[in-house]
Amino acid sequence: LSLVFSLGATKDMGKMLGGDEEKDPDAAKKEEERQEALRQEEEERKAKYAKMEAEREVMRQGIRDKYGIKKKEEKEAEAQAALEANAEGSLTRPKKAIPPGCGDEEEEEEESILDTVIKYLPGPLQDMFKK
Repeated sequence: LSLVFSLGATKDMGKMLGGDEEKDPDAAKKEEERQEALRQEEEERKAKYAKMEAEREVMRQGIRDKYGIKKKEEKEAEAQAALEANAEGSLTRPKKAIPPGCGDEEEEEEESILDTVIKYLPGPLQDMFKK
């Protein structure tokens, strides 16, 4: 290691002093090998983590089976199936969350509330609000 460092250091010293830069004929080949090594390490790392995650998933599934817990995706699929089953036999359209007539008269309600408040105000204030 120190031998490699010292060789690199002397090359750098020569460059700093104004020496010509040495061209490495195998530079492209070395760079390609380095890139390939990096890709291979990355693939090994991904495989390692995929294996670890698979082991964790097996453990999670064991716990789910033991305690009767369902995955989020399973719950959503069951809820969707239940909605479709309910709608399948129905000839009417799906029910609305708000029954008709509950939210339609908002403006009229506000006016009637304002009128009610004005009724309980003293006479001169009633005149101000009526204008």
